[in-house]
Amino acid sequence: MAEFDYGGFWNETLSQLRTELGEEEFSAWFSDIKYLRSTENSVVIGFPSSFHRDKVKSRYQNGIKAKLKKLAGGDIALEFEIIPGDKAENTPPAKANNTVSDTADNSGEIPPAKKTKKNQHPQMRDDYTFEKYIIGENNNFAANAAIAISRNPGTAYNPFLIYGGVGLGKTHLMQAIGNYIYENSNHKVIYVTSEDFLNEYVQAIREKEMPAFKNKFRYTDVLLIDDIQFFQEKEQIQEEFFHTFNTLLNAKKQLVMTCDRPPSELKKFSDRLISRFEQNLRVDLQPPRYEVRCAILKSTAESRGVAIPDEVIDLISKNISSNIRDLIGALKTLISYTEIMGQPVTLEIAQQKLRDIFASRRQANLSIEIIQKAVADFYSLSSNDLKGKKRNQKIAYPRQLSMYICREMTDFSTTEIGEAFGGRDHTTVMHSIDKIQGLLITDPSLDSTIENLKRQIKKLSAK
Repeated sequence: MAEFDYGGFWNETLSQLRTELGEEEFSAWFSDIKYLRSTENSVVIGFPSSFHRDKVKSRYQNGIKAKLKKLAGGDIALEFEIIPGDKAENTPPAKANNTVSDTADNSGEIPPAKKTKKNQHPQMRDDYTFEKYIIGENNNFAANAAIAISRNPGTAYNPFLIYGGVGLGKTHLMQAIGNYIYENSNHKVIYVTSEDFLNEYVQAIREKEMPAFKNKFRYTDVLLIDDIQFFQEKEQIQEEFFHTFNTLLNAKKQLVMTCDRPPSELKKFSDRLISRFEQNLRVDLQPPRYEVRCAILKSTAESRGVAIPDEVIDLISKNISSNIRDLIGALKTLISYTEIMGQPVTLEIAQQKLRDIFASRRQANLSIEIIQKAVADFYSLSSNDLKGKKRNQKIAYPRQLSMYICREMTDFSTTEIGEAFGGRDHTTVMHSIDKIQGLLITDPSLDSTIENLKRQIKKLSAK
């Protein structure tokens, strides 16, 4: 039976309860409750005593179940266990098994797998499935929301926007939704990149076939559209997409989109489209942590039928942390070399053959490091100060300035910038950018300071 990690949903439920109940009541009843594990249709939570359990059941059980149902897109049962004493320490959530059974119905239940399988969807990769999507802290909530959508398209989380930097698995997660729905229902599923959407639109105008174009995209059951940032500065296509968007949502058809940045950062984009993007669920994918990177590499090696020593997995995971695409690319390069040479994968070969890839990845991330060094030197700080947790004005202001300059001088998203500054959230980066933009209006001398810093940064990068 498929397993799901509903830890992300449980945390979101607690967050909503904290807001509704207030800190005092929430702390009294929920601070000692521990999330233990979850199954396909239930969440198991632990209590320090039967008295505590009974009080929470009588007062809050219905509200908790209602919130979980809304988040998961189906009924989720609550199961209670008593874990007295030290055993009530925060138990880590059960590891999600990123497999999903072959079929689902509208009740949210997952019935037995079908015996027959459809042909591959013509527009999607057959390996972009939930089974091959590794779930970790960086994507737990996004993955479980995607699973909920695949089971009940058009009801839970519609529209659904996935955003994040390059190579973090946005397209994989979106196509996993599409592949699951396509395989397990009669719904019509369309996957298209925003560039192809634009090209079809232009061709339809040129050949006077706009009715056919509109019928194709406005009367599908599921529309998956990749890289909507491509619509920036293109007013006509934004207008067309706006009407497609509205038609699908009014008909309760599922719309899933990906973007390389939060909607608020899209430039020269229709305000009404931005408003539509923000009206339901938006999830950001962060770079995977070390443990998840190791799991991804092991899964990739298993799919290729190749034995990879743990020390090689460790080497690649520690040297490539920016995104999944580069991580898997390095492993495939290594596997291809050893297969051609008829040699086993060893640490020595990995160190030798991946040396240039590791160096190029460090170079690709160097822009942020150079900016951090230049700003830190200017304010007599260290780069570690800018990445650390201290929030006093002596450090906070240079940190905000560094983030602003990173956004000005590089193509890194706010998610990637935040990661380079000690794993901060993209909203922290956005706040810093807004803060500096506001200061530029009131302090004319700041513009001169920034230009001076940019010159220093360019000199450092040229060395």
